[in-house]
Amino acid sequence: MDDPNLPDENITWFKKGSEVMNITTDETHRIHYHGGALLFLNISTDDAGYYSARHIEPSGECFYYHLKIEVFSETSRENLTYGAIRNSAQNINIPCPQPVKDTCKTFNGNFTWFKGKNLKPSEHRESLWVTDAKKDDEDIYTCICTWTHNHKLYNSSGSRRLFVKEPSFEMQQLSLQPARSSWLMKDISSSMKLNCTVHCGINAERDCEATWWVNGKPAKQMDGYNENSTLDIEDPSKRTFSTAILTIQRVSAEDFQKKFQCKVSGFYTANSATLTLKQRESIIPLIVSGMCVFVIAVFAALLVKYFAIDLALLFRPYFSPGKCNEDMKMYDAYVVYQTQSLDKETEDKLSNFVTKTLPSVLEEKCGYRLFIQGRDDIPGEGPSDRVELVESCIKQSRRLMVILTPGSGPEMMENPTSDQTSAIGFDWQVGLHHALVQREMSVILIQLGEMGPQGYSHLPPGLQHLIRQSAPIRWPKGSRAASKCSSRFWKRVRYLMPVRPARKRDSSAI
Repeated sequence: MDDPNLPDENITWFKKGSEVMNITTDETHRIHYHGGALLFLNISTDDAGYYSARHIEPSGECFYYHLKIEVFSETSRENLTYGAIRNSAQNINIPCPQPVKDTCKTFNGNFTWFKGKNLKPSEHRESLWVTDAKKDDEDIYTCICTWTHNHKLYNSSGSRRLFVKEPSFEMQQLSLQPARSSWLMKDISSSMKLNCTVHCGINAERDCEATWWVNGKPAKQMDGYNENSTLDIEDPSKRTFSTAILTIQRVSAEDFQKKFQCKVSGFYTANSATLTLKQRESIIPLIVSGMCVFVIAVFAALLVKYFAIDLALLFRPYFSPGKCNEDMKMYDAYVVYQTQSLDKETEDKLSNFVTKTLPSVLEEKCGYRLFIQGRDDIPGEGPSDRVELVESCIKQSRRLMVILTPGSGPEMMENPTSDQTSAIGFDWQVGLHHALVQREMSVILIQLGEMGPQGYSHLPPGLQHLIRQSAPIRWPKGSRAASKCSSRFWKRVRYLMPVRPARKRDSSAI
């Protein structure tokens, strides 16, 4: 009958006494009803008595409901609570009594809480949480709902008494050192300790003991094992811990085949965890493996370094640009060398290398195009035409190949004795200018024979600078395999040459 949504015409409330007093539905009266709900505004002791409600169903059937109301003075609040709350939890929830909660919900009111006579600030929910409950938190907690009816404020309240009990015993999981169900590495003949700690609960001084078992037998009854058990209670939390420490005096080979089990039994539950020992592996195989890997890595690095040029020559056709000779230059290399101030043997060796060996390998076998001074210039040209040809051909070349001989030096550029000498000296000047200043072409240095005591000091400074950056490739004297395209010497030369040879073009395009 507490449903306020029932039609008023189907409900009639009245108070029994010496005479029957009908209760009105006028909400301006202190006592009135609305549907099935009977409202007492500012209730007093005079409102105590018997109340009845007559409910007429739409079918015409009639029902009577009877209610006894007892009203107590405010001084009796401590004895009038909605039941006590006895709890041992760390955090305790105190719900607002249901009648107060229903009233607050119906009239959309606001909650406030009191602990005894003290207001609990910032507590405006239908339940109150007491965190970290202690004995000092025991008291009467009152829930007050403030609601509005006909523009007037009213309060409804209900109280509950809280009793904080000593926490009950609760078995927790084991804590092993090392972890549960793990392998522990150990050496033979060494000693070790196994630690097993269990959280028994709160104030659990009895019925909680951790013990070690070895292959299903108590460790304290076996030789070679010592067990020490302790029971500790923390302050002020009263948390109880049982610890069992098993000492293995001397680890033997048999211990690696045994199962070490920590068991704990309580009043309600039992638990266990198992450890297995494993012999520590020797570090020697690891060192040997590491050394083998290191040796293999060094050997592989040496192989790569030694065959770096071979690998580059093998793979660079596949990784080079698809279009060859994009710079549209006519020659792959412009060859310069000295012919003056040479002894007969050096001159013959130079002539044979420049006119026979060099073209036979790079041009005939490798497909490169070379401009060799003295071979490719036009006979009968004057000095000015020769200089113009040198300038043009160097610009049309992708590399500058310098052949060094023991007599190669600056005297050929400083003291020219003929027009040809002047042209050859101009080759060096223009070529080095393009390589060092304009940086338009790379230089390939090839050395024939030994330079002698003076070394490279007789060469022009620009050429000495290039030699310091990259040592010349030495022509192997008297080697039969040197003339083969696959020899080490020619592989180094080919590595420095362009990836793809220049296309043949008409010389008139120069």
